Formats: sequence, structure tokens, C-alpha cells
Amino acid sequence: MTHVPGAWVQRHPEGTDAPVRMFCFAHAGGGRSFFAPWRTALLPDIDLCPVVLPGRETRIKEHPLTRVEDVIDRMCEVLPDHLDRPFALFGHSMGSVLAYETARALHAAGLGTPLGLIVSGRRAPHLPARRPPLHLLAEDEFVAAVARLGGTPQNILGEPGLLRLFLPTLRADFELNETYRPLPGAALPCPVSAFVGAADPEAAPEELAGWRESTAHGFSLRVFRGDHFYLKGTPGELLAALRADIRRFGATTPVPHPARTERITP
Repeated sequence: MTHVPGAWVQRHPEGTDAPVRMFCFAHAGGGRSFFAPWRTALLPDIDLCPVVLPGRETRIKEHPLTRVEDVIDRMCEVLPDHLDRPFALFGHSMGSVLAYETARALHAAGLGTPLGLIVSGRRAPHLPARRPPLHLLAEDEFVAAVARLGGTPQNILGEPGLLRLFLPTLRADFELNETYRPLPGAALPCPVSAFVGAADPEAAPEELAGWRESTAHGFSLRVFRGDHFYLKGTPGELLAALRADIRRFGATTPVPHPARTERITP
């Protein structure tokens, strides 16, 4: 696999013949490596393409962005080159609002309409924050708060040199997420699925259910075992749900239909 510095979208040669492409947006501080365990598992049906934001992995030397609008502007420039087949978008936590606003912007600009959107681990865009912003905290307090969330590897949090390198990007991501307000525009012209861990301290199932207001073309909610990072690794239930939703998106006629909730629990 070839990684080009500065590239927003990471493609895998084995995904060339997949009938559907799925662009994935990670949580604050996350990147393509978070989705790496899924890629082979979803082939040959889904070509998983992580979006890599400035300031991480191959783009570590680039200045991170702190406003959703700036990310979406760049998405509308770079994604059309990858829209040569039906596509869907997936986002976890902060990535949910990036995927959502990207889907709206692509459609509004006539660049492409996704088969569907899958959001994970984040309350609906119109709901207020449940805690004060973390990006304004002093460094020690910010690091401690991020550590409690559990998404940042301990080898980074415990190594001062790595932490100094990583901290500006992590703080920028929290600022991006915490200053976000829904952008002007219409509801999505495609179905939406919402995923959440049953024990997620950051987003409750009822907050994920609020995503039904983002579309008139079908909504479903899936509740999984686990916390905010229920989707680490290659959980079979999650991968099966992704495949099922992508198939459902492809078969969906864009007319309103009732929302549904599925609990995937022990």
C-alpha cells in the first residue's frame, strides 16, 4: 500500500473492484490506523477509505484545522476524485459531524449523493453539549481529561516526547468538535444509521436517536456492547452491521419510512 504525504484519502489497491466505497472519519486524534483492522474484513464488498486530517500520521507536520467549515471545504475539493462508484460515509465521535457535513456539502454542490451515512458515538448535531469544553483546559488538565475518555494510546500519553508532538493536534480536534454548530442547509437526502455503545459515557442511545431529525429518508439505531470505543479492533457484530447497512442503503428507495432501533447486547 502506498501512503502519499498530504493525502486526505487513503486508498488500498485491493479495494479497486469493490462495488461500494466507504469514507471513514475518525474521532479526535484518530486517523487511518484506527480503521486498519476493518479494511480486509470488509473486502471484497466495501472499499474502506480512511480520511486523514492534517496534523496526524503521514500529515503530522501539517497544521491541524480547528473549524468544521475548513475541513468540509477541503473535502469538497478532494473527494470528487474518488466518487467513481456508489459511496457511503462513516464517522465516529468527532468524525460523525465531519461525515454528516461532508455528505450535505457534496450533495448541495452537485458533486455526489451518498447511499447513506453511518454515525457513531456522538449526540445528534442539534443537541447541546453535556459538559464544558475540554480544549480550553490547561495542559495537565486536558491530558487527564483525554486519558479518561480512553481513545488515545497509553504509549503516547505516557511518553513526554510523543505527547508534545501529538498534543497540538489533539487539542485542535477537540476545539473543532466543541465549537461545531450545524451548518446551514437541508436535511440529508439519504438514510442515516446511528451506532452507540450501551455504556458510552459521552453519548447515550437517546442522544444518538436524535440523528433521525437529520434525514427524511430512513433512520436506524444500533446499540452495541461496550463504551465510547466499543468499535476498537475488528468486532464481528460491528462489521456485520456495517455490511448490513451498506446493503440496505443500496436497496433503499429514497422515500420516508419509520425509524427502527436494534440493540446488539449480550
